[in-house]
Amino acid sequence: MTIFARRARASAGRMHPELSLVSYTLLGHLEERGGCRATDLAAHYALDKSTVSRQVAALERAGLIERRLDPEDHRVQVLHLTEAGQEILAQVTRSRRAAFRERLAGWPEEDLVRFAAYLERYNAGQGDPDSA
Repeated sequence: MTIFARRARASAGRMHPELSLVSYTLLGHLEERGGCRATDLAAHYALDKSTVSRQVAALERAGLIERRLDPEDHRVQVLHLTEAGQEILAQVTRSRRAAFRERLAGWPEEDLVRFAAYLERYNAGQGDPDSA
């Protein structure tokens, strides 16, 4: 699992030099949710607000996310992917999928089926797919 995590962190950096695994994960969450508040990110990932604040600031500086006023409550700012953020996320996702396909290309079908079943079982046991 440690090697798997190291590879995931390293692959995000290779795909885009400013995009850590945490940044990639946050961008993916924002895309999936259609935007959310920084406090929602902190709560979802059980992170300190200051940690999320630093990550959000870095993503804003990189032009990958932007803050918009919540139309229902103008006191609240909602984080959304910018067009550049959507493009980077899509690029990294495509690259990661290609890397997975390449690594698994020589595997026999029965091994792939077994591996997929094990991943599904592992993920189902966690409840929240974003928690480790």
